[in-house]
Amino acid sequence: MFKCRIILCGFLIWVISLGLTSAAPAASITGVVRYEGEAPKFKEIKMDADPICLAKHAEAVYPQTLVLGADKTMGNVFVHVISGFSKKDYPVPAEPVVIDQHGCMYNPHIFGVMVGQPVKIMNPDGTLHNVHALCKNNQEFNLAMPQFRKETTKVFDKEEFMFAIKCDVHPWMLAWAAVMSHPYFSATKEDGKFAIHDLPAGTYEVEAWHEKLGTQKASMTLAEGETQEIQFTFSRPAAE
Repeated sequence: MFKCRIILCGFLIWVISLGLTSAAPAASITGVVRYEGEAPKFKEIKMDADPICLAKHAEAVYPQTLVLGADKTMGNVFVHVISGFSKKDYPVPAEPVVIDQHGCMYNPHIFGVMVGQPVKIMNPDGTLHNVHALCKNNQEFNLAMPQFRKETTKVFDKEEFMFAIKCDVHPWMLAWAAVMSHPYFSATKEDGKFAIHDLPAGTYEVEAWHEKLGTQKASMTLAEGETQEIQFTFSRPAAE
């Protein structure tokens, strides 16, 4: 009897290890987004109407529309897979996406969140903010956050690509949100880098989205465990 148990345990361990080792290694898409040409000049944001906002900044503040790093790398570009992935229910992260309003500016300016994933909105400024999400598929909300309301949490329950979030108190405050049904997306920071991981082997179409400069697309075929790089380049539209 004891010998049979040892054999059975050994068989189960072998089956489990076989299942673990048979999983195909995941593939990844990485890359950098850059801007080509002369960058436009933006007017300084005037925060004089709210002294608390003004006091948060020692230097001039400009719109987050076009954020460039060294070698003209671009921040605030949303990169996502638009075709080639399985249409299924993906695990939803329990960890929230955090949106901060420090200095009367939204950070991040562009973000993605999965359907059902919490979005935690922070107000560390000690002044009144009004978070107005201009959704169409999801329920629009217009939420006042007085100085004593330091955080709140919202959940979007429907897929919806890129809607604006603004503050009705401070008109310069603007963010963009995408509610995704899958985890294959990334938003760039000033270094322009993005990475999308855990993709099975297959052929994919990828899109890079910018709020003013439109979209760029690329297609690729990934083998198991392969990492491919893409370079997206945006430029200022020619004057008509």
